[in-house]
Amino acid sequence: FIAKPCAINLGIQDSGPHRAQPNAILEKVFTSITKSPDGKRLEGLSKQLDWDVRKIQRWFRHRRNQDKPTTLTKFCESMWRFTFYLSIFFYGIRFLWTAPWFWDTRQCWYNYPFQPLTSRLYYYYILELAFYWSLMFSQFTDIKRKDFLIMFVHHLATIGLITFSYMNNMVRVGTLVLCLHDASDFLLEAAKLANYAKYQRLCDAFFMLFGVVFIVTRLGIYPFWILNTTLFESWELIGPYPSWWLFNGLLVTLQALHVIWSYLIIRTASKALVRGKVSKDDRSDVESSSEEEDVTSNSTKGILSTSSNGSNRLNGHVTSGQWTGE
Repeated sequence: FIAKPCAINLGIQDSGPHRAQPNAILEKVFTSITKSPDGKRLEGLSKQLDWDVRKIQRWFRHRRNQDKPTTLTKFCESMWRFTFYLSIFFYGIRFLWTAPWFWDTRQCWYNYPFQPLTSRLYYYYILELAFYWSLMFSQFTDIKRKDFLIMFVHHLATIGLITFSYMNNMVRVGTLVLCLHDASDFLLEAAKLANYAKYQRLCDAFFMLFGVVFIVTRLGIYPFWILNTTLFESWELIGPYPSWWLFNGLLVTLQALHVIWSYLIIRTASKALVRGKVSKDDRSDVESSSEEEDVTSNSTKGILSTSSNGSNRLNGHVTSGQWTGE
């Protein structure tokens, strides 16, 4: 009701990728045997249909791509995520600004575990948990991306942390982790929205800003502020406890994922600065362009360029020319 009219006003058409021409034999192979035939099978199909191998490869690419969502659908999804991330980030900042543990992390452990659970803190947790559960389920219906396993581990770790910290009343430090992670996600979605609307300079600017904020928060603030208080200050103030190991294990797992994503972001930005364009990012969709052999490098200028089949996404954080969010 909101995103679709905005997309149409920006000139985004509700048209999908080029559809493969009907062919009963190839369709049967595609649906019953394999969606990506090997060389031996391609040669057999070539003889059976009297088609060139390259033409058959192109048919299978078209057939795989035609099941992908349209740019309009992806714009609506990104706009929803942008709205949520931006709203929840400002809600968290407004809530934490008056919280004593936001300015002194040692307050997270004073009088633990007998710390009150306010209504605003409760709703903050429930909203975040509900959203990450939705990401967990939708990951299986979205476009399959190369970082599927990484994102799956990330969602599991995040849901585990939110649930575990709530059950153990570690909500104070939990709110810091949540707010920190929301700080960069809405910038990524903004870059994707600009990319879908073909505002390339705005898209590149948002992506560069996202990269800076992501690296500062995930490689700077997170380990030296969050991990410092969970690993050392908690040990000093309340001592080791059985759940301490699991809680910090999940937090360290998140940090390992931060390092991987930061590397991918830096590599993508480096390619853009050195070459002036990025033909394909490391978190791109598994499927390549349906007209891959006909696309020149000029079709992928910019940091977050749209591929010829319109597919995108880093977060999730990079897609075929961009990042999808987390």
